[in-house]
Amino acid sequence: MKETSKYEEPARLLKALAHPTRLCIVAGLINDSCNVNKMKECLELPQSTVSQQLAILRAQGIVDGERHGTEVFYKVANEQVKEIVKVLLGEDVINFKQV
Repeated sequence: MKETSKYEEPARLLKALAHPTRLCIVAGLINDSCNVNKMKECLELPQSTVSQQLAILRAQGIVDGERHGTEVFYKVANEQVKEIVKVLLGEDVINFKQV
């Protein structure tokens, strides 16, 4: 077994976080869940862009969605990712519900 194999999972997570929009979405979901409409308003991005980035984050197991009626509320599903983002951004994490 190659020594580098233990780095595959952390590299996968970091690659998913390496896009500014995805990093911003994760930062906004650290403390609370949020739906796509609120995220698009806060980020001033089209709904399709936010949805595309969320799909990538979901595929990597970073965020998860929970349906409430017709809306899906997303949250960070990986505690390790929360810690990584807090280290990267320090106190600069946002809260979509306060924006």
